[in-house]
Amino acid sequence: MARLVAFPFRGDLRVLRFLLVVCALAVATDAGAGKSGGKSKESAHSAHHNSNYASGAPRDAHGRIARDPRARNEFKRLHPCPSTGKSGGSCSGYVIDHVQPLKRGGADTPANMQWQTEGAAKIKDRTE
Repeated sequence: MARLVAFPFRGDLRVLRFLLVVCALAVATDAGAGKSGGKSKESAHSAHHNSNYASGAPRDAHGRIARDPRARNEFKRLHPCPSTGKSGGSCSGYVIDHVQPLKRGGADTPANMQWQTEGAAKIKDRTE
């Protein structure tokens, strides 16, 4: 809450008017923020994620970035699993990662994929 402070003013009236306007704006801003509580948690959360939204990427029916399953299979064929050496099936302890994320404009091609340990993938996902 703003409080008034009395002080002897011996200067130009324009400066005094300016200070009064600045104080009035500060009080009005504080009062407006108190009514709405600022941004709601939901609007702040969605605004953060909208800035990362890949607007140019093709989407599937659920709104997710469309993936090509043939690209994943081609990657497995070219780069067998590091733990089993197999070109098909699951690869325990590893995931296929896009070097440049799809949401940042990366291609869904084998050239943009790599094997990554599950632990390293979790760390990388925190920063993307």
